[in-house]
Amino acid sequence: MSTAASLRGIGRQLDDPASLGRALDELLAARTEPPTLLALGEPTHGIEAFPLLRNELLGHLVERGYRSIVLETDFFAASVVDDYVGGGTADVDTVLATGFSHGFGAVPGNRELVEWLRAHNAGRAPRDRVRFYGFDAPVEYSGAPSPRHALSWASDYLPAALRPESLRDLDTLLGEDTDWSNPAAMFDPAASIGDSDRARALRIAADDLASTLRRAAPARHSADPTGYAHAVAHARIAQGLLRYHAAMASPAPDRIATLLSLRAEMMAENLLAIVAREQRRGPSLVFAHNAHLQRTQSHGEDEVSWGNAGALVGLALGERYTFLATDANPDSAPGTLQCMLAEATTRRALFPTQPLRAMLPPSIGMGEPIVPGHIPLNPAELDGTDAVIFIADTDGKRHQYW
Repeated sequence: MSTAASLRGIGRQLDDPASLGRALDELLAARTEPPTLLALGEPTHGIEAFPLLRNELLGHLVERGYRSIVLETDFFAASVVDDYVGGGTADVDTVLATGFSHGFGAVPGNRELVEWLRAHNAGRAPRDRVRFYGFDAPVEYSGAPSPRHALSWASDYLPAALRPESLRDLDTLLGEDTDWSNPAAMFDPAASIGDSDRARALRIAADDLASTLRRAAPARHSADPTGYAHAVAHARIAQGLLRYHAAMASPAPDRIATLLSLRAEMMAENLLAIVAREQRRGPSLVFAHNAHLQRTQSHGEDEVSWGNAGALVGLALGERYTFLATDANPDSAPGTLQCMLAEATTRRALFPTQPLRAMLPPSIGMGEPIVPGHIPLNPAELDGTDAVIFIADTDGKRHQYW
């Protein structure tokens, strides 16, 4: 029997919503514990087929008790979307422009997601609504912002009597926001403020703030659980931003790997905080690039590697973290993982990782990218997945499932 025929035997063809739901239910039923965080990756951003798959998957999961979706967008900005899907009065175009970082509000499928969530939540009690979260750090490829917003918000939450002395001169220590957001700092450590006396003093202040919030939890959390959670999140992200700025100021040869790992650490901390917040309502679906969600190390150019968010979250949650990677490219060269999956796929198919690995020849290679930014699945990284969904029709056609 050929490899393609063997793969067709283990693959589940996902021709419609019903077959997708059955394949997912079967996969999750085989696990020792149901996931509290189900991760769906995509190999690149902007190809319509992947977020449309996400939207379809969410519709099925909501019927199974999932009550939140988490995207690769700024943790703070996502509150704009969450307010809208909960019935807020903002204009949807404004929500898409301001509630998504990285320009993701314009990615095909996200408008449909937001509008579906709003319609679904209408008339439902808060405990039954599907909430929207972001889990990314508030950074961009061009640099990182001032920690002013995060520090000030958390500091203002505390009564004056509880604020640490190290926060007394907060505005003076922060200075101008442009000192922090200088785009030259991403490429030139000398242009970064992260190793200045002010930045080092702010790291102490942020640590004092986080400690004060932890110690105030018995009184503050019981009085205002939501406000307390927001303050803790702001303090946590302020600490992460200050670590990130310090790494930007470092001339060390592993500077880029450190920056990537610090972003991953912030992502993981945000995901675990969301899981903790949602645990009484139901599991969460998270959607992001495969590279952020896989359990194995991520790799970049010049042998750069770092522990990504999925690897960190997987260590914390164990079996309660499930990762489904996706990929495409039916025109890959023979002898590649993508070619073999394409030969076993009609439109879309799900392949559980364990039997998939057992059927692949040791010499199997990796296909070429289909667009700039596409990172094809590497056979060596399959151990970081629980299943692979291969999509053959990524030609831009819009499929409406809701």
